[in-house]
Amino acid sequence: MGGHDVKTGEMVVLADGEAIARYVAEWLTQQALAKQDGPFVIALSGGSTPKRLYEILASPDYATRFPWARTHLFFGDERFVPPADPASNFTMTQKALLSHIAIPAENVHPMPTDGDPAAAAARYQAELQALYGAETLQPGRPLFDVVLLGLGDNGHTASLFPRQPVLQERKLWVSTCVPDDAPHTRLTLTYPAIHSSRHVLFMLAGAGKAEAFAKVRAGEPGEPASHITTEGELIWLLDKPAAGL
Repeated sequence: MGGHDVKTGEMVVLADGEAIARYVAEWLTQQALAKQDGPFVIALSGGSTPKRLYEILASPDYATRFPWARTHLFFGDERFVPPADPASNFTMTQKALLSHIAIPAENVHPMPTDGDPAAAAARYQAELQALYGAETLQPGRPLFDVVLLGLGDNGHTASLFPRQPVLQERKLWVSTCVPDDAPHTRLTLTYPAIHSSRHVLFMLAGAGKAEAFAKVRAGEPGEPASHITTEGELIWLLDKPAAGL
């Protein structure tokens, strides 16, 4: 694995958000079926294009082909709200995907959103460490097979928001973030946790993403997403408006 960042990652330009969701559904299924040595571990993203991806994966064609029994689903970030809250990424995923597939309950890992946020982040990190089998990330041994990411117009990805201390975090795998330009305290994977991946997939649809994408693709340091790296492959999945085409 050579490793990639936002500037060197591959670009795949498709017609629209629906085409992106369908492409990723097939790609994820092939990746999951190909991995035989251990569980297939995904960090899920919130947002409209991922929601469509989850609906496609929940359809009979994918729900029956995908190796859910050896797949573990984690979350890249979560708003610190009760599970029933409409803002919860877990609740969106539950409705779009989890309630339609035969995945063992113990393979689904929602971020805890009760008690103290920092303590909840530490609990989630411990859950990741238990599956990983070590307390420190080791190069050449990725934590995630796939990390799914989106991109906000302020350059944030996961809940790595501009101007927040979490952007400096280099040791913790999971931390907290309180954005100054968006509601809710958040839990989020950190840069080191995302780096420990075989694949990072950004999914962007719509002209509203074009400006942020151009800045991040150029590696502008003020954009939090510009600092995303992976020890594996980074792939941008864009529709033409998001790609500025």
